[in-house]
Amino acid sequence: MRIIHISAECYPVAKIGGLADVVGALPKYQNKLGAESAVIMPFYDNKFTKENTFEAIYDANVKLGEQQYPFAVLILKDNTLDFPVYFIHIESLLYKDYVYSEDDTDRFLAFQIAAMDWLLTLDKKPEFIHCHDHHTGLIPFMAQESYKYESLNKIPVVTTIHNAQYQGWMSYEYLNKIPEFNLDHIGLLDWNGTINPLAAAIKCAWRVTTVSPSYMEELMQNANGLEALLSAERQKAIGILNGIDADVWNPETDQFTEKNYKVSSVVSGKKSNKSWLCKEFNLNESKPLFSFIGRLVGEKGAELLPGVFYKALQSKDISILLLGSGMPQTEAELLSLKNVQVGNYNCFIGYDERLSHMIYAGSDFLLMPSRVEPCGLNQMYALRYGTVPVVRRIGGLKDTVVDINDKDGYGICHDEVSETSILEAIDRAKEFYKQETEFKSNRKAIMSIDNSWGVSAKAYINLYNSIT
Repeated sequence: MRIIHISAECYPVAKIGGLADVVGALPKYQNKLGAESAVIMPFYDNKFTKENTFEAIYDANVKLGEQQYPFAVLILKDNTLDFPVYFIHIESLLYKDYVYSEDDTDRFLAFQIAAMDWLLTLDKKPEFIHCHDHHTGLIPFMAQESYKYESLNKIPVVTTIHNAQYQGWMSYEYLNKIPEFNLDHIGLLDWNGTINPLAAAIKCAWRVTTVSPSYMEELMQNANGLEALLSAERQKAIGILNGIDADVWNPETDQFTEKNYKVSSVVSGKKSNKSWLCKEFNLNESKPLFSFIGRLVGEKGAELLPGVFYKALQSKDISILLLGSGMPQTEAELLSLKNVQVGNYNCFIGYDERLSHMIYAGSDFLLMPSRVEPCGLNQMYALRYGTVPVVRRIGGLKDTVVDINDKDGYGICHDEVSETSILEAIDRAKEFYKQETEFKSNRKAIMSIDNSWGVSAKAYINLYNSIT
């Protein structure tokens, strides 16, 4: 089974969010099941591309309306990844020191056309094309409708929606840049009077998946305008829960942590890592440590965090550490709080991969008060490292975290995105922390939960096999 994943992100090459983690792990685990799975992604000007050597295996021009852009397909000379990655190099459009910008329409449209042009030339074509999010949303349409790609239209195309809030909208001025097709079928591109790549993908893909079962159900009610379309296409839609790469996220072997540990040594292991964190950020390690890792945006409930932290820290019985970036106003408020709560609170504005691993390894609780969480991986990383997730019941959080008051529960859950609801959850977590025997037992139990990609990769293989 030959599978090509097409994506704007892939860990460890380029990562902005969970999309990169998925595309960096799913092909690896599919290959473990006997598939031939690979990735096509843009070639960016970033740390990874600077530190590695590449060779061109194909070059041509990609046509974008009246414009022609030279492009090449590159591969790693010494591939240290667990699957082949093919890079679309369009120097004037894609070779930037960022993944996304304010206007990416030309960039990702050219990327998609170049990827399809290259697939046309392959003697050994993929048996399945798997697209990820709106950046690749026009591929299902082009494969089905563009005359140029007629030889590819028998290849099943699967689209995975990682976040339906972003849909890649573009005006009809871009119509002439899409490879020629029968204009009678222009309605496949349209949603609410504009070209909508994600909507086109939902209409034209052979199967549509979301990254958790609950998120699929939620999208039928709230999909930023696509509710009716998803409901109409429900027969080909399925939610498959993401997994985590259990090799990368493994406290027993993690090279980013100060001390490795396993289930039997979780108490001493987490104590050592917590000690490092608290010394590094001037926190009191005798107190329960609550952490937040993520983008400081409305979807994550981030604008509530400064107020929540200020109130939660009044009792002086917890410590809080934050790693993230996003809305400038929220960043400023979180930074100013450092001066008010010295010794109880700290933050790192930005992102640091090593620090994220240390926070999972050293924290007692992880806060995720999300408004939208299609799947969420942070709560799974936390569980793997023996850190109790404190989450809002939404999307994948609802599918992966069971409240301690429920049967076989192990996390702290709340239902609303409000200061009151989050503070009540923090209070419940503090009480749970005081129950030392139960808390230590719970740590061992959550480390044993299998959220690896093994199960999810098999579900995707079964999905491909179901397509006839």
